[in-house]
Amino acid sequence: MTSLCTPDVVLGTGAHVRCMGKGRKERCTPLTKQAVDTLKRWLREPRRRAGDILFPNARGVRLSADGVQFLLAKHVAAARQKCPSLKNKRVTPHVLRHTAAMELLQGGVDRSVIALWLGHESIETTQIYLDADLALKEKALAKTTPMAKGKVAGRYRPGDKLLAFLKSL
Repeated sequence: MTSLCTPDVVLGTGAHVRCMGKGRKERCTPLTKQAVDTLKRWLREPRRRAGDILFPNARGVRLSADGVQFLLAKHVAAARQKCPSLKNKRVTPHVLRHTAAMELLQGGVDRSVIALWLGHESIETTQIYLDADLALKEKALAKTTPMAKGKVAGRYRPGDKLLAFLKSL
């Protein structure tokens, strides 16, 4: 992100970003419609950058990794004012990357596709994300209270309002 230039971004059909990743490997990352719309608006902003730098800092030169972390921390602090659940959460660029991978995984995207998208050398690296998700689920399950011995859970019976709502969909 910090080294992107405007020619690296393709916003038409098959919108994507091309860049060099770890190990000097070229990556091609597809863009969502929302990302395309945001980038189009960003590119229409008055040029306050030198050359083709896509995301410059306040001085017009390349944004550094520290600059990205500073901006993210600033916006997370603002978000915490409106979203109290963020107060005790650590949000970093890597956490955002991990979250994107988990959303893809939970959305049914195959792990091999996610591995390619993230630029992972192998699917085993992507598997770490899946294991982290499983550990999170186990942790949540550990917080639940088991039913008393001898008790049997009754079958859930939705109320009339809920049934009416579901039928209206």
